[in-house]
Amino acid sequence: MGSNITSSIIFLLTGVPGLEAFHSWISIPFCFLYVTALSGNSLILFAVITQPSLHEPMYYFLSMLSTTDLGLSMSTLVTMLGIFWFNAREITFNACLLQMFFIKLFTVMESSVLLTMAFDRFVAISNPLRYATILTDSRIVQIGVAIVIRGTLTLTPMVALLKRLSYCSSHVLHHSYCYHPDVMKLSCTDTRINSAVGLTAMISTVGVDSVLILLSYVLIIKTILSIASPEERKKAFSTCISHIGAVAIFYIPLISLSFVHRFGQQAPAYVHTMIANTYLLIPPVMNPIIYSVKTKQIRRAVIKILNSKEA
Repeated sequence: MGSNITSSIIFLLTGVPGLEAFHSWISIPFCFLYVTALSGNSLILFAVITQPSLHEPMYYFLSMLSTTDLGLSMSTLVTMLGIFWFNAREITFNACLLQMFFIKLFTVMESSVLLTMAFDRFVAISNPLRYATILTDSRIVQIGVAIVIRGTLTLTPMVALLKRLSYCSSHVLHHSYCYHPDVMKLSCTDTRINSAVGLTAMISTVGVDSVLILLSYVLIIKTILSIASPEERKKAFSTCISHIGAVAIFYIPLISLSFVHRFGQQAPAYVHTMIANTYLLIPPVMNPIIYSVKTKQIRRAVIKILNSKEA
C-alpha cells in the first residue's frame, strides 16, 4: 500500500530560481552544449568503430568514455530542456528514480572508465612489450561488462531504498533533474540509512577510483622519470595529457557540487542550480574536444570522416 502511495507522487522540478522569465534565453547555451556533447561523442564513437587504425585498447577505452558521456547527456536532456522550453516541471516518482539511477550509473561508469584508462597508460608506459598481451580484446570486453555490473550492483540499493521513505510535505525539487540528496531532503521519515548507503556507494566507486587514478599517476611519473632520454620522457608524458584533462574536468565539477551542497547554503539558489546543471554537461562537452585536439590519431580520423561526408 505504502509503495503504491509513493509511486503516485508527482515531483516538481525546478529550472533556474529567480530567472524563470529568462528560461528561453538560458536554454540557448544549454542547447548548444547538448548538441556539442551529443555530436562530439557520437563522432568519436563512429571514428573508433569505423577506422581500423583506431582498433587499439586506448581507443576502445575512449569509445567507452564517449558512450558514458552520451548516456550522461541523454539522462538529463529531456527534463532540462522540457523545463526551459515548455515549463514542463512534473515528473512521476518512478520516472524520477529511473532518471536518478541512470545519472548516477553513468557518473560511476565514467569514473570507472577513467580508472581503466589510467591503468592502460601505466601498462603502455611501464611495460610496452607486453601491452598487447595484457590488454587483449576479450579482456577489454570483460572490463566493459565489469564496469556496468559494478555500477548497477552498487547503485540499485541506493535508489531502491528511496521507495521506503514517506514524502508528506513539499514535492518541489531544487534541480532540473532528479538528484539523490535533493529527493532525500523532501522525506519526512528518517533518512540516515539512505544517507549511509548513498555515501558508501559513492566512496566505494568514485572515491576509490580517484585514489587509484592518483596512485596510477604516481607510478607513471616514477616510470617516466626513470627513462633516460628526455625526448622519450616527453613522448611518454604527452600520451597522458588528454587523460589528465579528462580526469580534471570530471572530478573538479563533481567536488565543486559536493562542496556547494555542504558549505554553500548562503549562496543564491541559482548558483547551486547552475553548478548542478553544468557539472553533468562539462565532461561530455569537453572530452571529445580534448581528445580531438591532443590526440593526433583521433584528430586525423575525425577530419577524415568529416571530409568524406562533405564529398
